[in-house]
Amino acid sequence: MTGPMTTVVRGTSDTLTRDALTVLQPGFVGTTPPDWLLRRIGEGLSSVGLFGRNITTPEQLTALTARLRAERDDVLVAIDEEGGDVTRLEVRTGSSFPGNLALGVVDDPDLTRAVAHELGRRLAACGVDFNWAPSADVNSDPDNPVIGVRSFGADPQLVSRHTVAYVEGMQSAGVAACTKHFPGHGDTSVDSHLATPRIDVDPDTLHARELAPFRAAIAAGSKSVMSAHILLPALDPDRPATLSPRILTGLLRRELGYEGLIVTDGMEMQAIASTYGIERGSVLAIAAGADAICVGGGLADEETVLGLRDALVEAVRTGGLPEERLADAAARVRALASWTQAHRARGAGSEPGAAVQEGTAPGTDIGLVAARRALRVTLGEAPYAPPRSAPYVASFAPVANIAVGDETPWGVGAELERLLPGTRTGTYGPDTAAEDVLRAAGERRIVAVVRDAHRHAWMREALDGLLAARPDTVVVEMGLNQAPPRGALHIATHGAARVCGIAAAEAVAGV
Repeated sequence: MTGPMTTVVRGTSDTLTRDALTVLQPGFVGTTPPDWLLRRIGEGLSSVGLFGRNITTPEQLTALTARLRAERDDVLVAIDEEGGDVTRLEVRTGSSFPGNLALGVVDDPDLTRAVAHELGRRLAACGVDFNWAPSADVNSDPDNPVIGVRSFGADPQLVSRHTVAYVEGMQSAGVAACTKHFPGHGDTSVDSHLATPRIDVDPDTLHARELAPFRAAIAAGSKSVMSAHILLPALDPDRPATLSPRILTGLLRRELGYEGLIVTDGMEMQAIASTYGIERGSVLAIAAGADAICVGGGLADEETVLGLRDALVEAVRTGGLPEERLADAAARVRALASWTQAHRARGAGSEPGAAVQEGTAPGTDIGLVAARRALRVTLGEAPYAPPRSAPYVASFAPVANIAVGDETPWGVGAELERLLPGTRTGTYGPDTAAEDVLRAAGERRIVAVVRDAHRHAWMREALDGLLAARPDTVVVEMGLNQAPPRGALHIATHGAARVCGIAAAEAVAGV
């Protein structure tokens, strides 16, 4: 990326420059706001994105957001907190809430609404007022490498009703929801973090399937919609949705009648960065109808912010971006900031510091209740007898996709250790043979934990060997439950959140 074009900017009082800063949603490194970020907030930056690297405790997060708002009270503080597999609030422990698939399996919209409200309440208590969630993608391709358990399911009507419940629950806590990834990332076999996915379906299918949850979210008043970096030739054969006037302005604004904030997915994702570059891509996105540029998951420095700011200003001054379009985008950002500011003034959250501490707030166990309800347990041919002594947990770990990350713990080993002290755990990858697990387990009962076994032949082969040698092996599937149930006991959790691990451990131990 080229350095910031500082000669373009006349001064911080320039309305054009302030508008360019207003539409950016950058990240930063560290657990306290750097001086450069605070300066840019003073100059017009209206949003900041938080990631797992920025968060250690509820108290620290509350202090961080307070410092940002000491610079300006209406700054939007955004986070990617879906619950389930994608958590930033509890990145080091695993989430207290199951993700979308678990909620979709239960199919109780009141439960989804309650979970989203409690998650929103915890975010609001720490000063976070904009959540890049929920995923409204219809997971029609079970081999999807990036959505999977982040979707409520494969049925458009089920996804629609739970998207509505999630939006209502989140926003009732004073936190703006962001329905994503428009116009639908479910029917893809490529991760847009790595390349540009292409969905080759006809317009009728798109309208009936992909767009149904977004129509429902718009009707429910979703304050924001996030665009996807995906190519849909039936809508626009040339540009991915994030950069497409046909999709963002023609379809989302005019045809679907959406008036809220349109924010892009992360612009440093390779679907945009490797094809257009983040500066040109950001200009094209705003010109296409986006109102806010999400960047900061990978590029989290002042140079990035200044480069994007100056690229937008230069595009206006050279005629590549209408000034009215940039002003309209900035106005939508400010309108959302005013909505969240009004909710904070009414005290929509809870007391600071109670945000992620279990047992300290009303409804704090709703996530575990939901995870237990989402379990699907299948018995093998013989009656199941829980382990009478500490088992051996063999955790088969695929490479995590970038949205989920690999820093968040998952599995059942730690939870089983609490119930059956002395439990041991081993982690295994694609080079694993069943003999490796059998040797490590010795005489212990084996609990095999897998994630999306249907997508990984090496996992299925390892299970074949384990079950042939030890038919009493328990199998716990913590991903998409597409493979046939196997084992003396098969437990499908429909996600790998910490509470899903607790619920599964309880089933294994028979408590």
